[in-house]
Amino acid sequence: MNFVSIRIITDDVARLVAFYEPIAGVTARWGNELFAELRTSAGTLAIASSRTVGLFGDGAAGPADNHSVIIEFRSDDVDAAFDALSGSPSCADVVMEPATMPWGNRSALVRDPDGNLVNLFTPVGDEALARNPVR
Repeated sequence: MNFVSIRIITDDVARLVAFYEPIAGVTARWGNELFAELRTSAGTLAIASSRTVGLFGDGAAGPADNHSVIIEFRSDDVDAAFDALSGSPSCADVVMEPATMPWGNRSALVRDPDGNLVNLFTPVGDEALARNPVR
């Protein structure tokens, strides 16, 4: 099997699409008002309305209820990306300003408008670049 996408369930699809489009650097493809996809070379971030959850079974997923997943985006310049995002009204919360991690990524953490944790990172150093090649 191949990894294809992550889907976020939300009560406000348009708000999350507006948050993620500039981060992903792509324009969302809308299926309808309940579903949109941001397709990148690495995979797809799907954003779906909580009204679609009933198709999977009641209680299968819930909006704004993530406490275990970090959505990650590689950036050519995490400091510039963080500055642009943290000044945006759609950025709900800054968790960590840019810092270099022990594993060789320069990372910044923010929360999207639903509270999902988002890591923006730039590999620094040879080992980190080898683990995260440009696509």
